[in-house]
Amino acid sequence: MSTITPPRAPSATGQPGRSVALNHPGGLLLRILLVVTVVAVAVFWWTGTPPTTGGSPGGAVTALGELTGLVASVLVCAQVLLTGRVPWFERAVGLDRLVSWHRTLGTSVVLLVLTHVLLMILGGALLSARALWPEAVTIVTTQPEMLSAVLGTAVFVLVGVTSARLLRQHLSYELWFVVHLSVYVGIYLTFGHQIAAGAHFVGSPVARVVWVLLYAVTAAALLTWRVILPLVDVVRHAPRVTAVLPEAGGMTSVWVSGSGLGDLGARAGQFFLVRFLVRGHLVSAHPYSLSVAPAGDHLRFTVGALGDHSSAVARLRPGTRVLLEGPFGRFTAARARRPGVLLVGGGAGVGPVRALAEELRLRGHDVVVVHRARSAAGLGLGNELAAAGIDYRPVVGHRSELGYDPLDTGHLPALVPDLARRDVFVCGPPGMVATVVRAARAAGVPRSAVHHEELSLS
Repeated sequence: MSTITPPRAPSATGQPGRSVALNHPGGLLLRILLVVTVVAVAVFWWTGTPPTTGGSPGGAVTALGELTGLVASVLVCAQVLLTGRVPWFERAVGLDRLVSWHRTLGTSVVLLVLTHVLLMILGGALLSARALWPEAVTIVTTQPEMLSAVLGTAVFVLVGVTSARLLRQHLSYELWFVVHLSVYVGIYLTFGHQIAAGAHFVGSPVARVVWVLLYAVTAAALLTWRVILPLVDVVRHAPRVTAVLPEAGGMTSVWVSGSGLGDLGARAGQFFLVRFLVRGHLVSAHPYSLSVAPAGDHLRFTVGALGDHSSAVARLRPGTRVLLEGPFGRFTAARARRPGVLLVGGGAGVGPVRALAEELRLRGHDVVVVHRARSAAGLGLGNELAAAGIDYRPVVGHRSELGYDPLDTGHLPALVPDLARRDVFVCGPPGMVATVVRAARAAGVPRSAVHHEELSLS
Protein backbone atom coordinates (compact mmCIF):
# COMPACT_ATOMS: atom_id res chain seq x y z
CA MET A 1 0.00 0.00 0.00
CA SER A 2 1.16 3.41 -0.10
CA THR A 3 2.28 5.98 2.14
CA ILE A 4 0.11 8.35 3.81
CA THR A 5 -0.85 11.81 4.01
CA PRO A 6 1.41 12.93 6.72
CA PRO A 7 4.68 14.25 5.56
CA ARG A 8 5.50 11.70 2.95
CA ALA A 9 5.86 8.52 4.87
CA PRO A 10 7.63 5.89 2.79
CA SER A 11 5.57 2.98 1.69
CA ALA A 12 5.62 -0.06 -0.38
CA THR A 13 3.22 1.07 -3.01
CA GLY A 14 3.76 4.62 -3.96
CA GLN A 15 0.87 6.87 -3.11
CA PRO A 16 -2.47 5.44 -4.09
CA GLY A 17 -5.49 7.65 -4.23
CA ARG A 18 -8.66 7.46 -2.22
CA SER A 19 -10.46 4.17 -2.03
CA VAL A 20 -13.78 3.67 -3.71
CA ALA A 21 -16.61 3.73 -1.18
CA LEU A 22 -17.76 0.26 -0.31
CA ASN A 23 -21.35 -0.73 0.25
CA HIS A 24 -20.63 -2.53 3.50
CA PRO A 25 -23.25 -2.52 6.26
CA GLY A 26 -20.53 -2.11 8.88
CA GLY A 27 -19.60 1.31 7.49
CA LEU A 28 -23.18 2.53 7.74
CA LEU A 29 -23.51 1.08 11.23
CA LEU A 30 -20.33 2.84 12.32
CA ARG A 31 -21.62 6.17 11.03
CA ILE A 32 -24.96 5.65 12.78
CA LEU A 33 -23.17 4.79 16.03
CA LEU A 34 -21.14 8.00 15.87
CA VAL A 35 -24.22 10.14 15.17
CA VAL A 36 -26.18 8.47 17.97
CA THR A 37 -23.31 9.09 20.38
CA VAL A 38 -23.16 12.80 19.52
CA VAL A 39 -26.95 13.08 19.83
CA ALA A 40 -26.79 11.35 23.23
CA VAL A 41 -24.20 13.90 24.38
CA ALA A 42 -26.43 16.74 23.18
CA VAL A 43 -29.38 15.27 25.11
CA PHE A 44 -27.18 14.90 28.20
CA TRP A 45 -26.17 18.56 27.87
CA TRP A 46 -29.76 19.72 27.34
CA THR A 47 -31.20 17.83 30.30
CA GLY A 48 -28.37 18.92 32.57
CA THR A 49 -28.58 22.63 31.70
CA PRO A 50 -30.91 24.66 33.97
CA PRO A 51 -33.77 26.34 32.07
CA THR A 52 -32.75 29.70 33.50
CA THR A 53 -29.34 29.50 31.84
CA GLY A 54 -30.63 30.90 28.58
CA GLY A 55 -32.19 33.87 30.32
CA SER A 56 -29.13 36.02 29.74
CA PRO A 57 -26.68 36.36 26.83
CA GLY A 58 -23.78 35.36 29.06
CA GLY A 59 -25.55 32.24 30.30
CA ALA A 60 -26.56 31.18 26.79
CA VAL A 61 -23.03 31.64 25.42
CA THR A 62 -21.55 29.73 28.35
CA ALA A 63 -24.01 26.87 27.83
CA LEU A 64 -23.04 26.64 24.15
CA GLY A 65 -19.40 26.60 25.23
CA GLU A 66 -20.14 23.63 27.48
CA LEU A 67 -21.86 21.81 24.61
CA THR A 68 -18.91 22.28 22.24
CA GLY A 69 -16.56 21.02 24.94
CA LEU A 70 -18.63 17.87 25.52
CA VAL A 71 -18.91 17.10 21.81
CA ALA A 72 -15.18 17.68 21.31
CA SER A 73 -14.42 15.26 24.15
CA VAL A 74 -16.55 12.51 22.66
CA LEU A 75 -15.09 13.03 19.19
CA VAL A 76 -11.58 12.75 20.63
CA CYS A 77 -12.43 9.26 21.86
CA ALA A 78 -13.98 8.38 18.49
CA GLN A 79 -10.93 9.71 16.68
CA VAL A 80 -8.59 7.58 18.77
CA LEU A 81 -10.71 4.46 18.31
CA LEU A 82 -10.82 4.87 14.53
CA THR A 83 -7.07 4.32 14.31
CA GLY A 84 -6.87 2.02 17.32
CA ARG A 85 -6.67 -1.10 15.08
CA VAL A 86 -9.98 -2.36 16.47
CA PRO A 87 -10.62 -5.41 14.22
CA TRP A 88 -14.36 -4.86 13.81
CA PHE A 89 -13.86 -1.28 12.64
CA GLU A 90 -11.17 -2.28 10.14
CA ARG A 91 -13.23 -5.13 8.71
CA ALA A 92 -16.27 -2.86 8.46
CA VAL A 93 -14.80 -0.07 6.34
CA GLY A 94 -11.08 -0.66 5.79
CA LEU A 95 -8.15 1.08 7.46
CA ASP A 96 -7.78 3.62 4.66
CA ARG A 97 -11.26 5.03 5.20
CA LEU A 98 -10.89 4.88 8.99
CA VAL A 99 -7.78 7.03 8.71
CA SER A 100 -9.62 9.42 6.39
CA TRP A 101 -12.40 9.79 8.97
CA HIS A 102 -9.74 10.21 11.65
CA ARG A 103 -8.25 13.16 9.76
CA THR A 104 -11.66 14.78 9.30
CA LEU A 105 -12.56 14.35 12.96
CA GLY A 106 -9.17 15.76 13.93
CA THR A 107 -9.96 19.04 12.21
CA SER A 108 -13.40 19.09 13.82
CA VAL A 109 -11.96 18.43 17.28
CA VAL A 110 -9.44 21.28 17.06
CA LEU A 111 -12.13 23.71 15.86
CA LEU A 112 -14.54 22.60 18.60
CA VAL A 113 -11.88 22.90 21.30
CA LEU A 114 -10.99 26.45 20.22
CA THR A 115 -14.69 27.34 19.95
CA HIS A 116 -15.23 25.97 23.46
CA VAL A 117 -12.42 28.13 24.86
CA LEU A 118 -13.64 31.29 23.13
CA LEU A 119 -17.29 30.79 24.13
CA MET A 120 -16.41 30.10 27.77
CA ILE A 121 -14.31 33.27 27.96
CA LEU A 122 -16.94 35.35 26.17
CA GLY A 123 -19.78 33.94 28.28
CA GLY A 124 -17.87 34.55 31.49
CA ALA A 125 -17.02 38.09 30.40
CA LEU A 126 -20.68 38.85 29.68
CA LEU A 127 -21.78 37.45 33.05
CA SER A 128 -19.12 39.28 35.06
CA ALA A 129 -19.05 42.46 32.98
CA ARG A 130 -15.29 42.13 32.53
CA ALA A 131 -13.13 42.48 29.42
CA LEU A 132 -12.10 39.29 27.64
CA TRP A 133 -8.46 39.21 28.75
CA PRO A 134 -9.13 39.74 32.50
CA GLU A 135 -11.86 37.10 32.28
CA ALA A 136 -9.46 34.63 30.64
CA VAL A 137 -6.90 35.23 33.41
CA THR A 138 -9.58 34.75 36.06
CA ILE A 139 -10.74 31.46 34.53
CA VAL A 140 -7.20 30.10 34.35
CA THR A 141 -6.32 31.10 37.91
CA THR A 142 -9.55 30.14 39.67
CA GLN A 143 -10.98 27.05 37.99
CA PRO A 144 -9.61 23.61 38.97
CA GLU A 145 -7.21 21.80 36.62
CA MET A 146 -7.30 24.81 34.33
CA LEU A 147 -3.57 25.22 33.77
CA SER A 148 -3.22 21.63 32.61
CA ALA A 149 -6.25 22.14 30.34
CA VAL A 150 -4.55 25.15 28.74
CA LEU A 151 -1.43 23.07 28.10
CA GLY A 152 -3.55 20.26 26.70
CA THR A 153 -5.34 22.67 24.38
CA ALA A 154 -1.98 23.97 23.16
CA VAL A 155 -1.00 20.38 22.34
CA PHE A 156 -4.20 19.87 20.33
CA VAL A 157 -3.53 23.04 18.36
CA LEU A 158 0.10 22.04 17.72
CA VAL A 159 -0.96 18.63 16.42
CA GLY A 160 -3.64 20.23 14.25
CA VAL A 161 -1.27 22.79 12.77
CA THR A 162 1.46 20.24 11.97
CA SER A 163 -1.14 18.01 10.33
CA ALA A 164 -2.21 20.75 7.94
CA ARG A 165 -1.24 19.85 4.38
CA LEU A 166 0.83 23.00 3.78
CA LEU A 167 3.09 22.47 6.78
CA ARG A 168 3.05 18.67 6.83
CA GLN A 169 4.81 18.36 3.48
CA HIS A 170 7.83 20.19 4.93
CA LEU A 171 8.20 17.87 7.94
CA SER A 172 9.92 14.52 8.03
CA TYR A 173 7.58 11.65 8.71
CA GLU A 174 9.40 10.78 11.94
CA LEU A 175 9.10 14.33 13.33
CA TRP A 176 5.44 14.52 12.35
CA PHE A 177 4.79 11.16 14.02
CA VAL A 178 6.37 12.21 17.33
CA VAL A 179 4.38 15.45 17.37
CA HIS A 180 1.20 13.58 16.45
CA LEU A 181 1.82 11.09 19.26
CA SER A 182 1.74 13.94 21.77
CA VAL A 183 -2.03 14.18 21.29
CA TYR A 184 -2.35 11.49 23.97
CA VAL A 185 -0.63 13.86 26.38
CA GLY A 186 -3.13 16.54 25.39
CA ILE A 187 -6.04 14.18 26.10
CA TYR A 188 -4.62 13.36 29.52
CA LEU A 189 -4.04 17.02 30.40
CA THR A 190 -7.57 18.10 29.48
CA PHE A 191 -9.42 15.16 31.06
CA GLY A 192 -8.93 16.30 34.65
CA HIS A 193 -10.44 19.69 33.88
CA GLN A 194 -13.54 18.08 32.38
CA ILE A 195 -14.28 16.08 35.53
CA ALA A 196 -13.27 18.74 38.06
CA ALA A 197 -14.79 21.83 36.42
CA GLY A 198 -17.42 20.58 33.96
CA ALA A 199 -20.79 21.95 35.01
CA HIS A 200 -22.50 18.68 34.06
CA PHE A 201 -20.14 16.53 36.14
CA VAL A 202 -19.53 18.51 39.34
CA GLY A 203 -22.91 17.66 40.84
CA SER A 204 -23.49 14.28 39.20
CA PRO A 205 -21.46 11.25 40.37
CA VAL A 206 -23.22 9.04 37.79
CA ALA A 207 -22.24 11.34 34.95
CA ARG A 208 -18.64 11.38 36.19
CA VAL A 209 -18.52 7.57 36.30
CA VAL A 210 -19.92 7.26 32.77
CA TRP A 211 -17.42 9.81 31.47
CA VAL A 212 -14.50 8.08 33.15
CA LEU A 213 -15.66 4.74 31.69
CA LEU A 214 -15.81 6.27 28.21
CA TYR A 215 -12.17 7.29 28.41
CA ALA A 216 -11.13 4.08 30.18
CA VAL A 217 -12.68 1.88 27.48
CA THR A 218 -10.99 3.97 24.79
CA ALA A 219 -7.62 3.66 26.52
CA ALA A 220 -8.10 -0.09 27.02
CA ALA A 221 -8.90 -0.61 23.33
CA LEU A 222 -5.85 1.41 22.31
CA LEU A 223 -3.51 -0.50 24.64
CA THR A 224 -4.95 -3.87 23.64
CA TRP A 225 -4.76 -3.60 19.85
CA ARG A 226 -1.90 -1.16 19.37
CA VAL A 227 0.47 -2.26 22.12
CA ILE A 228 -0.26 -5.54 23.90
CA LEU A 229 -1.36 -7.77 21.00
CA PRO A 230 1.44 -6.62 18.62
CA LEU A 231 4.00 -7.34 21.34
CA VAL A 232 2.42 -10.74 21.99
CA ASP A 233 2.72 -11.50 18.26
CA VAL A 234 6.40 -10.55 18.32
CA VAL A 235 6.99 -13.11 21.04
CA ARG A 236 4.75 -15.77 19.47
CA HIS A 237 5.83 -15.47 15.84
CA ALA A 238 9.34 -14.02 16.38
CA PRO A 239 9.38 -12.53 12.85
CA ARG A 240 12.80 -11.67 11.49
CA VAL A 241 14.26 -10.33 8.27
CA THR A 242 15.64 -13.29 6.32
CA ALA A 243 16.73 -11.57 3.09
CA VAL A 244 17.13 -8.05 1.68
CA LEU A 245 17.29 -7.93 -2.13
CA PRO A 246 17.66 -4.92 -4.45
CA GLU A 247 15.09 -4.55 -7.24
CA ALA A 248 14.92 -2.41 -10.35
CA GLY A 249 13.62 1.12 -10.00
CA GLY A 250 15.45 1.69 -6.70
CA MET A 251 13.12 -0.65 -4.83
CA THR A 252 14.12 -3.20 -2.20
CA SER A 253 12.44 -6.52 -1.41
CA VAL A 254 12.51 -7.60 2.21
CA TRP A 255 11.67 -11.19 3.14
CA VAL A 256 10.29 -11.71 6.65
CA SER A 257 9.85 -15.15 8.18
CA GLY A 258 8.48 -16.33 11.50
CA SER A 259 6.79 -19.22 13.18
CA GLY A 260 3.07 -19.26 12.43
CA LEU A 261 2.99 -16.16 10.19
CA GLY A 262 0.84 -18.17 7.81
CA ASP A 263 -1.83 -18.29 10.50
CA LEU A 264 -2.32 -14.51 10.21
CA GLY A 265 -4.45 -15.11 7.11
CA ALA A 266 -2.79 -12.46 4.95
CA ARG A 267 -3.99 -12.11 1.35
CA ALA A 268 -2.26 -10.80 -1.74
CA GLY A 269 -2.84 -7.04 -2.00
CA GLN A 270 -3.03 -6.51 1.76
CA PHE A 271 -0.50 -4.57 3.81
CA PHE A 272 1.08 -4.67 7.23
CA LEU A 273 2.26 -1.89 9.49
CA VAL A 274 5.91 -2.82 9.78
CA ARG A 275 8.38 -1.70 12.43
CA PHE A 276 11.94 -2.99 12.13
CA LEU A 277 13.37 -3.28 15.63
CA VAL A 278 16.68 -1.65 14.88
CA ARG A 279 18.05 1.87 15.25
CA GLY A 280 16.58 4.27 12.72
CA HIS A 281 13.33 2.32 12.39
CA LEU A 282 12.03 2.21 15.96
CA VAL A 283 10.16 5.52 16.05
CA SER A 284 7.22 4.53 13.91
CA ALA A 285 5.60 1.74 11.93
CA HIS A 286 5.23 2.12 8.17
CA PRO A 287 2.64 0.60 5.83
CA TYR A 288 4.14 -1.91 3.42
CA SER A 289 2.20 -4.14 1.03
CA LEU A 290 2.87 -7.76 0.27
CA SER A 291 4.54 -8.14 -3.11
CA VAL A 292 4.03 -11.90 -3.45
CA ALA A 293 1.05 -13.99 -2.48
CA PRO A 294 1.72 -15.21 1.09
CA ALA A 295 3.14 -18.73 1.24
CA GLY A 296 3.59 -20.54 4.52
CA ASP A 297 5.44 -18.55 7.15
CA HIS A 298 7.16 -16.21 4.70
CA LEU A 299 6.15 -12.69 3.64
CA ARG A 300 7.75 -10.37 1.12
CA PHE A 301 7.48 -6.58 1.09
CA THR A 302 8.85 -4.55 -1.81
CA VAL A 303 9.61 -1.03 -0.68
CA GLY A 304 10.08 2.03 -2.89
CA ALA A 305 12.80 4.51 -1.92
CA LEU A 306 10.37 7.37 -1.25
CA GLY A 307 11.91 8.83 1.91
CA ASP A 308 14.58 8.41 4.58
CA HIS A 309 12.90 5.40 6.19
CA SER A 310 12.19 3.42 3.02
CA SER A 311 15.65 4.23 1.63
CA ALA A 312 17.20 2.90 4.84
CA VAL A 313 15.35 -0.40 4.37
CA ALA A 314 18.02 -1.39 1.84
CA ARG A 315 20.57 -1.38 4.67
CA LEU A 316 18.68 -3.82 6.90
CA ARG A 317 20.49 -7.00 7.82
CA PRO A 318 19.13 -10.54 7.97
CA GLY A 319 18.19 -11.43 11.52
CA THR A 320 16.64 -8.05 12.32
CA ARG A 321 13.55 -8.50 14.48
CA VAL A 322 10.28 -7.16 13.08
CA LEU A 323 7.05 -6.01 14.69
CA LEU A 324 4.08 -6.63 12.38
CA GLU A 325 0.55 -5.26 12.74
CA GLY A 326 -2.01 -6.64 10.34
CA PRO A 327 -2.90 -7.73 7.81
CA PHE A 328 -5.01 -4.74 6.78
CA GLY A 329 -6.83 -3.68 3.65
CA ARG A 330 -9.43 -4.97 1.22
CA PHE A 331 -7.44 -4.49 -1.98
CA THR A 332 -7.68 -8.23 -2.56
CA ALA A 333 -8.68 -10.78 -5.21
CA ALA A 334 -11.96 -11.33 -3.37
CA ARG A 335 -13.13 -7.98 -4.78
CA ALA A 336 -12.97 -9.25 -8.38
CA ARG A 337 -16.36 -10.30 -9.72
CA ARG A 338 -15.63 -10.50 -13.45
CA PRO A 339 -13.68 -13.14 -15.42
CA GLY A 340 -11.33 -10.46 -16.77
CA VAL A 341 -9.20 -8.24 -14.53
CA LEU A 342 -6.97 -5.27 -15.36
CA LEU A 343 -4.26 -4.42 -12.84
CA VAL A 344 -2.50 -1.06 -13.19
CA GLY A 345 0.62 -0.36 -11.14
CA GLY A 346 2.90 2.65 -11.00
CA GLY A 347 6.11 3.15 -9.05
CA ALA A 348 6.28 0.92 -5.98
CA GLY A 349 2.56 0.27 -6.49
CA VAL A 350 3.63 -2.65 -8.65
CA GLY A 351 4.28 -4.61 -5.43
CA PRO A 352 0.66 -5.37 -4.48
CA VAL A 353 -0.22 -5.55 -8.19
CA ARG A 354 2.36 -8.31 -8.66
CA ALA A 355 0.96 -10.24 -5.68
CA LEU A 356 -2.64 -9.78 -6.85
CA ALA A 357 -1.82 -10.90 -10.39
CA GLU A 358 -0.40 -14.12 -9.01
CA GLU A 359 -3.47 -14.92 -6.92
CA LEU A 360 -6.02 -13.84 -9.53
CA ARG A 361 -4.37 -16.02 -12.17
CA LEU A 362 -4.53 -19.01 -9.82
CA ARG A 363 -8.22 -18.28 -9.30
CA GLY A 364 -8.80 -18.59 -13.04
CA HIS A 365 -9.16 -14.90 -13.99
CA ASP A 366 -7.92 -13.50 -17.28
CA VAL A 367 -5.31 -11.06 -15.97
CA VAL A 368 -3.75 -8.10 -17.78
CA VAL A 369 -1.12 -6.00 -15.99
CA VAL A 370 -0.29 -2.48 -17.17
CA HIS A 371 2.90 -1.21 -15.56
CA ARG A 372 3.54 2.53 -15.78
CA ALA A 373 7.10 3.84 -15.42
CA ARG A 374 9.06 6.85 -16.56
CA SER A 375 11.87 4.67 -17.93
CA ALA A 376 12.65 1.01 -18.49
CA ALA A 377 14.87 1.11 -15.40
CA GLY A 378 11.79 1.81 -13.31
CA LEU A 379 9.99 -1.42 -14.23
CA GLY A 380 10.75 -3.13 -10.93
CA LEU A 381 9.25 -6.65 -10.56
CA GLY A 382 8.27 -6.51 -14.23
CA ASN A 383 10.54 -9.45 -14.98
CA GLU A 384 8.66 -11.56 -12.42
CA LEU A 385 5.31 -10.71 -13.97
CA ALA A 386 6.52 -11.51 -17.48
CA ALA A 387 8.17 -14.75 -16.35
CA ALA A 388 4.93 -15.87 -14.69
CA GLY A 389 3.21 -15.91 -18.08
CA ILE A 390 0.91 -13.00 -17.19
CA ASP A 391 -0.18 -10.65 -19.97
CA TYR A 392 2.28 -7.90 -19.00
CA ARG A 393 2.10 -4.55 -20.80
CA PRO A 394 4.74 -2.03 -19.69
CA VAL A 395 4.09 1.61 -20.56
CA VAL A 396 7.31 3.62 -20.45
CA GLY A 397 7.97 7.32 -20.86
CA HIS A 398 7.18 10.64 -19.24
CA ARG A 399 4.10 12.51 -20.41
CA SER A 400 6.25 15.44 -21.54
CA GLU A 401 8.22 13.10 -23.77
CA LEU A 402 5.26 11.13 -25.08
CA GLY A 403 3.06 14.17 -25.57
CA TYR A 404 0.11 12.44 -23.94
CA ASP A 405 -0.84 10.34 -20.91
CA PRO A 406 -1.10 6.67 -22.00
CA LEU A 407 -3.48 5.92 -19.13
CA ASP A 408 -6.00 8.69 -19.75
CA THR A 409 -9.51 8.43 -21.15
CA GLY A 410 -8.33 8.65 -24.73
CA HIS A 411 -5.57 6.04 -24.57
CA LEU A 412 -6.19 3.39 -21.87
CA PRO A 413 -9.12 1.82 -23.83
CA ALA A 414 -6.81 1.48 -26.84
CA LEU A 415 -4.20 -0.22 -24.66
CA VAL A 416 -6.83 -2.58 -23.19
CA PRO A 417 -9.67 -2.84 -25.76
CA ASP A 418 -11.93 -4.97 -23.54
CA LEU A 419 -11.50 -2.62 -20.57
CA ALA A 420 -15.25 -2.20 -20.04
CA ARG A 421 -15.65 -5.93 -19.30
CA ARG A 422 -12.94 -6.11 -16.66
CA ASP A 423 -12.57 -5.37 -12.97
CA VAL A 424 -9.94 -2.66 -12.58
CA PHE A 425 -7.40 -2.59 -9.73
CA VAL A 426 -5.02 0.37 -9.59
CA CYS A 427 -2.20 1.23 -7.20
CA GLY A 428 0.34 4.00 -7.56
CA PRO A 429 0.79 7.76 -7.22
CA PRO A 430 -2.46 9.71 -6.59
CA GLY A 431 -2.42 11.43 -9.98
CA MET A 432 -2.07 8.15 -11.82
CA VAL A 433 -4.81 6.53 -9.74
CA ALA A 434 -7.20 9.40 -10.47
CA THR A 435 -6.41 9.22 -14.21
CA VAL A 436 -7.03 5.46 -14.39
CA VAL A 437 -10.27 5.72 -12.41
CA ARG A 438 -11.57 8.42 -14.77
CA ALA A 439 -10.59 6.40 -17.83
CA ALA A 440 -12.20 3.22 -16.50
CA ARG A 441 -15.45 4.97 -15.58
CA ALA A 442 -15.57 6.74 -18.96
CA ALA A 443 -15.09 3.38 -20.69
CA GLY A 444 -18.15 2.00 -18.94
CA VAL A 445 -16.61 0.15 -15.99
CA PRO A 446 -19.10 0.41 -13.10
CA ARG A 447 -17.94 2.10 -9.92
CA SER A 448 -18.23 -1.19 -8.01
CA ALA A 449 -15.66 -2.78 -10.34
CA VAL A 450 -12.96 -0.11 -9.83
CA HIS A 451 -10.77 -0.84 -6.82
CA HIS A 452 -8.05 1.19 -5.15
CA GLU A 453 -7.03 1.93 -1.64
CA GLU A 454 -5.23 4.70 0.22
CA LEU A 455 -3.10 4.09 3.26
CA SER A 456 -2.60 6.95 5.67
CA LEU A 457 -1.50 7.07 9.22
CA SER A 458 -2.24 10.68 9.76
